[in-house]
Amino acid sequence: MALETVKEDEEVYSWREVQLLHIAELEREKLERKRGRDIIIAVDHGPNSKYAFDWALIHFCRLADTLHLVHAVSNVKNEIVYNASEELMVKLAMEAFQVAMVKSTARIVEGDPGKVICKEAERIKPAAVILGTRGRGFIQSVLKGSVSEYCMRNCKSAPVVIVPGKEAGDESMI
Repeated sequence: MALETVKEDEEVYSWREVQLLHIAELEREKLERKRGRDIIIAVDHGPNSKYAFDWALIHFCRLADTLHLVHAVSNVKNEIVYNASEELMVKLAMEAFQVAMVKSTARIVEGDPGKVICKEAERIKPAAVILGTRGRGFIQSVLKGSVSEYCMRNCKSAPVVIVPGKEAGDESMI
């Protein structure tokens, strides 16, 4: 029996790649993509995440860019959670192509959302990390914690763009 040394501060990093539908129209852009940017968009099932995604497509993305959709879950092995997340990622990737004609990749990662986003940013080295916020006040963010606050303080490999949540009654930009 061999013993393996485990570092105390090292966390297990579990993830599953999402296979997105092949979009033939993207093949024509291979030469243009050489100068495109990598952009991470952190997504979840909430309306503020969708609003940040829409904002990124309209105000930030260019034709040659590649969007890296990142979604943090508690367990990637739970098929119900994975299937719901996969459905969200496929829907967003199709929308990104239809609206901004950008290529997308998607990853569903197990772990704390803030840590997952920062770890993915370290791996990809994007031009920016874009995420939404719930619009909590300063006191609530400090007491309850905030993914956007965590990313702003700990994401060292890219600028973090925090898109304020949409006001009740605002219509989607797309």
